[in-house]
Formats: sequence, structure tokens, C-alpha cells
Amino acid sequence: MAGPPGAPLPRQRQAPPRGPRQDYLDAFDEDDDLFTPRPPASAPTDAPHAAVTDWNAAPVTGIPSDLDDDNAPPTGEPAPARGGKGRAFTGIAAAAVTTVLAVVVAGQVADRSGGTGVQAQSADDQARDVRDAASRGDGRETPSAPSAEPLTYEQKMDKRYPLSAARASTGKFDAVPGIDKAPGAGEKFTYRVDVEQGLGLDGELFAEAVQRTLNDDRSWAHNGARTFERIHSGQVDFVITLAGPETTAEWCAKSGLDTTVDNVSCDSAATERVMINAYRWAQGAETYGDRMHAYRQMLINHEIGHRLGYDHVTCDKNGDLAPVMQQQTKFLEYDGISCRPNPWPFPKS
Repeated sequence: MAGPPGAPLPRQRQAPPRGPRQDYLDAFDEDDDLFTPRPPASAPTDAPHAAVTDWNAAPVTGIPSDLDDDNAPPTGEPAPARGGKGRAFTGIAAAAVTTVLAVVVAGQVADRSGGTGVQAQSADDQARDVRDAASRGDGRETPSAPSAEPLTYEQKMDKRYPLSAARASTGKFDAVPGIDKAPGAGEKFTYRVDVEQGLGLDGELFAEAVQRTLNDDRSWAHNGARTFERIHSGQVDFVITLAGPETTAEWCAKSGLDTTVDNVSCDSAATERVMINAYRWAQGAETYGDRMHAYRQMLINHEIGHRLGYDHVTCDKNGDLAPVMQQQTKFLEYDGISCRPNPWPFPKS
């Protein structure tokens, strides 16, 4: 049984005898179900604008033949007086001639100036076409949204992940590649991290969490007593394994432990595996609420504590921090005493 926080730790290097301890078996055989797990604007489109002016100028024809002929020879007789109808017709003819002259002059001016007026109108039409095309988005690349910043380690550890407690298991494992060197000078333990295939969980995050947690001064490396090193092959002291509920139950049963009641984890002492139930890793427990990071640290510390030889204990004073070796996934209240959740063997507060 673990002593109070800060008490000297056993310094034995030899691994505990294979096979579960009787008090550990008794904790899993309890009939009381102290804890029941929680089931866990369309893009605007501008209509194209059409602005076309149709200038259809009819040719000037039908100039009257009785207009004054300035080149006709004199007759010596007074010119006959023109009636009102004649004067009106003459005025119309004069206006027509004036119009023809104006058209001709305008054409000549346009020719001399290089068709400036026509070019100006054409430029306006082109500008309008460009605006219309831009409004329709023709040929334009849609700006890509800025990529989201990657989550930090702490943010990933704070998240819940989807995983059904009833998922089928594969029973096959992959070792997380890579090596994390032991950072301390204390008694060294080597371990491997295995993740069951098909879980859809981040194995590298799990491996990083194990290394960080175990080598934290609040954990079993307290005061330099131990140091933990992850390798991916070769002889190890234990294999910490992330597996679905069914596979976890199979491996825990090899050591006489039943994890099916509350979907808990176990140290399968008769084997090399420390089993972390992936359902709990992904979904947490009611006792910890939204404190997913702290809950995952507790899972690691609790089960590795068993591998190091520590048994289950409970807190003995109302309002105290629960010992890390208390079954905190199941309960924080026991015999009328209410404890506070705690993920560390040697908490600082």
C-alpha cells in the first residue's frame, strides 16, 4: 500500500512476482457497481449588364428638284413670289442639306482624330465588360481560407475522441516507432508502447503522454528515484498498451481480472502488458468531468503504479486529494468520505 505523499518509495529493482496479488483480485471482484460509465449563403452572382445603343441613321434622300439654282441664267423677269407652301418646303430642304453637311464634317473630324470618339465608346464598353466578368467571377481563383493552427499537446490531451465501448476488436498491435530517452539518473525502466490496430486514435500522442507523465516530478520519477525510457523493440520491463474494451478484457483475464463491468484498465501482472482501456482514454470518466488531460495522466500513473508494486488505497479524510492508487474511474466517494480527483502519486498541492 502506498504511504502518504512524499513518503520514501520502495527501491527494489526486481519486478514483482508474476501473477496478481490477492487484494488486487479482490478489488476487481467487488459486486457493488460503484460507478456506471457515461455513454459517452450561397455566393452572390451578378447578372451580366447589357448596355447597347443602336444608332440607326437613315440616309438623307428626296431633296426637292425645285430648289433655287444659283447657276441658272437670268431671264430678265421678276422672280415669282413663293407661296407659304414653297417657303416651308424650301426650309425643310435647307435643314436636310445642313444635316448632310454636319454628318460629313463629323466624319472627316473623326477620321483626322483617329476615331477618338469611337475608341472612347469602345473603351467604355470594354471596361464594362471587365466589370461584368469580375462580378461573375469568370477566370478568378477563389482565395483559400487560412489553414488552422495545429493543436498543441495540451489541447490534444484536453479533447475527447469518438470511440464506442462496444466496438469490435482486432487483437493486433502496432508498436509506436521511435525512442524517448530517459531524462533522469534514477533507477531506469524501459518500456514499449503498443496501440491496437483500427482504433482511430493518435498513437504518437498516447506515447508522448506516457513519457511526459511518468517522468514528471509529481509522478513515479519523483525526486529522481526513477527514470523511464521508451524504445520500440528489444527487451523491455513492460509494454503499456492502448486497446479497445474487448481486447483489454482478454488480456486482463489472463491475470484473473475482470474489466468488463466498468470498462476499466488493468495491469495484467501475469503478462508483460499494462492495459489502458481505449474507451476510457478517449471518453474519460464521470468522476473527472471535462478534465480529460488530468484523467489520462491518472490512468497512466495508476496502472504503472500497480506494475511497480503498489496496491489500491482510498483517501481517509473528507475533502482530501484522492490517492493516485484509488480506483478514481469508479468513485471519489467511499464510506461517506468525499475525495477530490488527483492524477499524481506526489501532487504539489
